[in-house]
Amino acid sequence: MKQRPGDRVFKNLTTGAGVFVVALIGLIGLFLLVQAIPALKADNANFLFSSGWSTGDPNNMSFGILDLLQVTVATSLVALIIAMPVSLGIALFLTQYAPKRLARAFAYVIDLLAAVPSIIFGLWGILVLAPAIEPFSQWINETFSWIPVFAPGNVAPSVRGTIFTAGVVLAVMLLPIISSLTREVFERTPTPHIEGALALGATRWEVIRTTVLPFGKAGYIGASMLGLGRALGETIALAVILLIPVGRNFTWSVFDGGATFASKIAANYSEFNNVTSAGAYIAAGLVLFLLTFLVNFAARSIIAKKVD
Repeated sequence: MKQRPGDRVFKNLTTGAGVFVVALIGLIGLFLLVQAIPALKADNANFLFSSGWSTGDPNNMSFGILDLLQVTVATSLVALIIAMPVSLGIALFLTQYAPKRLARAFAYVIDLLAAVPSIIFGLWGILVLAPAIEPFSQWINETFSWIPVFAPGNVAPSVRGTIFTAGVVLAVMLLPIISSLTREVFERTPTPHIEGALALGATRWEVIRTTVLPFGKAGYIGASMLGLGRALGETIALAVILLIPVGRNFTWSVFDGGATFASKIAANYSEFNNVTSAGAYIAAGLVLFLLTFLVNFAARSIIAKKVD
């Protein structure tokens, strides 16, 4: 069938927009790679497996991303462990239990969290949340210190400015992302499935367990991974909260301090006046770019597979 001129124009515009976005992402990655190569050549340490970071002297640089990668992953995982069940509960409450009027207002309030600037979350986390949860953090640290993940961290004896505090703040920041997407998926559960389960005498929880959760599982996982991508790239809030220990490596305790990729780059922008020193941070940014890209690609793949 012959296409109308308007259809051809619209098709070309949308195709061009898609190609432009893909090309733009590729150019960003290429730019990061080109800018990072000189610094990687001047690096006197193993970039992937060393923990030190000394880039002040462009002629004698030694830097690696091991600690940055570990702190970034650990902080994001703590946030995800907290945010996923809470977001699931919120989504189920809004779609299956709450009256429509209440659900609409409550969802609006949750979504408003996404509009709060990161610096506000950071200040709230270090000035309000950290002192409030300090007794709980100390209790966990003292009671379960025999478990490596709860052992005294590299910023002991302080229990503020740790991965635990940063993870709780990040979890709050992830709630609107995960809960809103999960809510949208749960709302699309086929009505005949729900009515059929109710007709067979299923309770409300049995309906959720047998129809809503199986239908929305892939969407929930995809939303969580999109939230993970958001957590990996968070900058200012973590730069405000996390304490950076001096001379102590990351030990995989939630009471460790440290720096993520993004917070490290933001905290050391003063070194960007030298091309070689800046290249070290660009190299770290390239790793973060690839890590975030892979996480988001995996999330989109899960969602697309469910839709197909």
